[in-house]
Amino acid sequence: MTNTQVTLVQIDNYGPWTVTPEPRREADLQTLQSRLYADISQFVGNRGGYVFFTRFDNMIAVTNGLSMDDHALLQESVGNRYPVTLSLGVATATSPVQALADATEHVQDAGSAQDENRRECLEGRIVDDTSRTTEDIQIAHFDVVNATGNYTDELNAFDTFIEIEQGYAELMRHMRYAHDSLSFFVGGDNVIVVCPDLEKPDYEEAISHVKAAVDVTMQVGVGRGENAHDAGYAAKHALETCRSDGTRVEFEW
Repeated sequence: MTNTQVTLVQIDNYGPWTVTPEPRREADLQTLQSRLYADISQFVGNRGGYVFFTRFDNMIAVTNGLSMDDHALLQESVGNRYPVTLSLGVATATSPVQALADATEHVQDAGSAQDENRRECLEGRIVDDTSRTTEDIQIAHFDVVNATGNYTDELNAFDTFIEIEQGYAELMRHMRYAHDSLSFFVGGDNVIVVCPDLEKPDYEEAISHVKAAVDVTMQVGVGRGENAHDAGYAAKHALETCRSDGTRVEFEW
């Protein structure tokens, strides 16, 4: 049984800050967002977790193995180096979707995302060390079959982007509502999905659904682990088996 620890990372009062005392240059905002994401990703990644940028002002992290003290240190580090602060909600559940819902509620209960008085809230709970197992996280790594041959080398870059994004959007929606999973585009033609306990037929069904809906053919490697890094690395190895053997679904555990 999976036991996913999810952290919602939300920049405090970010919307009003971007237009105070006057609208800030878009290039500067994009630079700040990308650097902030990179620093948070490195901090969490060094502790075995994954961070996904989503809308940049809100980021979603899989943080099994990180303590509340680790989360507080992240807030302190960002507060010392950036003109913005972070609020963090932390929750655990057998379903990643439920864990995110609970983490979000913790942050929302502390105040609005545009509440100038909400600063660096840190609420929630972690998976206790005594309760952790080597199967707490299940991660699926999807990619598009022969994306280079079918898209990159055949279409212009923007049309390729449209095709890949259509596959991602359909997979993201389907995995959310059919399988209580959280899907994130991570570049190229790659999508990482944080899943509850799913079996091979579930992944086969998801691939068939995306093919039927948007005519994008995908393959997936699935791994388990004590933290996101371990599960994701196993998933990468399983995906390599798909690529070498021409299969669509492979598990590594």
